[in-house]
Amino acid sequence: MFKEFKDFAAKGSVVDMAVGIIIGAAFGGIITVLVDGVIMPPVGLLLGGVDFADMFMLLKEGTVPGPYETLAAAQEAGAVVISWGALINTIISFLIVAFCVFLLIKQVNKMKTAEEEAPAEPGAEEVLLGEIRDLLKSQAAG
Repeated sequence: MFKEFKDFAAKGSVVDMAVGIIIGAAFGGIITVLVDGVIMPPVGLLLGGVDFADMFMLLKEGTVPGPYETLAAAQEAGAVVISWGALINTIISFLIVAFCVFLLIKQVNKMKTAEEEAPAEPGAEEVLLGEIRDLLKSQAAG
């Protein structure tokens, strides 16, 4: 059983997948900061100073009665809330990541088709056969 696991873990595709997961997690962190710290503040400002991270719908008040100024205050009071602003931020993050993955896959596919279209250089044997053919043609003509 250990040998089977070792064989599985040593395969190149598993290592590639692990690297992809690690880079994807780091990329996800960058996108979260981009959305929360760069994209959403101007959008919120354009919409009248709205901070989407604090947008929520109160379902039930907590031990401390509302109104609650922020989502954190509502959660701290034990209120039951739907954090729809966080959902909007997450959807925007997803769309950015999906678009970046789309661009990456598009470039990889373009590189693959370029490799397939490029004619292979003739090998030494093919070059020699071509020279023999040309020599035979010149002897037959002359």
